[in-house]
Amino acid sequence: MQAGWTCVYRSPFEHLAELVRVMLEEHDIDAVVLNKKDSSYLNFGQLEVFVPEEDQQTAEALILSLEL
Repeated sequence: MQAGWTCVYRSPFEHLAELVRVMLEEHDIDAVVLNKKDSSYLNFGQLEVFVPEEDQQTAEALILSLEL
């Protein structure tokens, strides 16, 4: 990931990572999902949600409110 972005959420489940990404974007926070799952064995690895560093605290507070 490029400098200036930080990981705020990790999950082995794609639907949870996408839920977090959509919720952050609804709150005007740019977010991207980086898929770090093994391409041969999809049960290994995680998906990570990244946001700009300046939005990290707000994003983490919003994620905690989801109670995943």
